[in-house]
Order: sequence, then C-alpha cells, then structure tokens
Amino acid sequence: MSLQGNPDDWLPRWLPHLRESVRAANGAPVLELGCGTGRDTETLVAAGLPVVAVELLPSQLEQARERVRAGAVFHQQDLRAPFPIGAHGPGEVGAVLASLSLHYFSWPETLTLAARIRHALAPGGLLLCRLNSVRDVHHGAGGDHPRIDPADPDFLRVDGWDKRFFDRAAVERMFAAGWEWIGLEERTVMRYEMPKVLWEAVLRRTPDPA
Repeated sequence: MSLQGNPDDWLPRWLPHLRESVRAANGAPVLELGCGTGRDTETLVAAGLPVVAVELLPSQLEQARERVRAGAVFHQQDLRAPFPIGAHGPGEVGAVLASLSLHYFSWPETLTLAARIRHALAPGGLLLCRLNSVRDVHHGAGGDHPRIDPADPDFLRVDGWDKRFFDRAAVERMFAAGWEWIGLEERTVMRYEMPKVLWEAVLRRTPDPA
C-alpha cells in the first residue's frame, strides 16, 4: 500500500493548543522528544513555535537539520538522559511533543520518563504523545517476536529494536497522576507503507498539590 496521497497529518489540528501552552509559558519552547527526520519539527516551526528537538539516531538527526535550518535547536541523545531545556528549567517548558518515541523502554523506565516529562512542563503545559497500540500488527504487535521480560507480554524485540505496545489501560497507567486528560484515541494512520495503529494521547500537566 502506498503512502502517496495518505499523509499522516495529525499535528495541525493540535497547533492552537500548542500555541496556547507556549504563550502561557511566556514563549518557552516545545520540547520534541524523538524528532526523527524532522517531519513534525517542520510543522511546529512553520507555525511559529520555538522548538528544542532530541533524536537518538545521528543519521535521522542530520536529515532533520537539513529539513529545518532555522527555528529549532537539535540535540543528539537518548531520552533517558537529562532533557536539554537550558535556561528553561524544570516546570518551565511550554509543551512536549513525543510522537512514537516513548515506547522503547522497560515499564519502570517508561513510568520514569512520563514523570520527567511532567516535571519539565510548566503547570498547564501540554503533552502530545503517540504510542504503539497492541493492535499494531503490521509493525510488531503480537506475532512470534520474543518477549524481553517474560512477565511483560507487551514489551517485545522486533527487528532488533525493543518495542512496547499499549492497550488503553496501559496508557492510562502511564499518566495516572498529575495530568488532566484532553483526549485519548486509538487511530490508524498511513505513516509507513503498511497501516499503523497507535494511541494518540493529549494531556495537560496539573499543578502540584499545595
């Protein structure tokens, strides 16, 4: 099945929410976790949003830098390393975008990453997150892929990569405390040659208890 004519154009409908969150945080940037080749970075910058983008793979990061030559600052690192938020310290980032980048980790690491994202966001800051669904059969869900942890049936080794697949309950557990849900929807997109099934989660950071 061809991608042509079937873009994965998920991000534009959330741009008003992102602008609102960045404005409320006095222009603090969108922190993009796992920018890949810069597809979403390009959309954010074109919308006038400042971006700090992180990517693990040097080859993809090089493509992102070529694609977005101004308006974004890029960093090559693992997401488990400290976020490069610079002058914008903890509790100051306007928004976080994490499209298909948070599902490569053990469950304890996944929960820690969710907590670190919340810690980086300003109160009321927005998180846009997309995660592999357990129904994403064209991209490794189910099948004969080996479990990484026998006690964790949805964390699999797929074509050399550790990949986690989520049902609704797992997504809700990942963001169980300190968040206000705006939306959670399972969607099928044509990002790759075969359909991809994913969860699209949108949340705001709630204030810490007094």
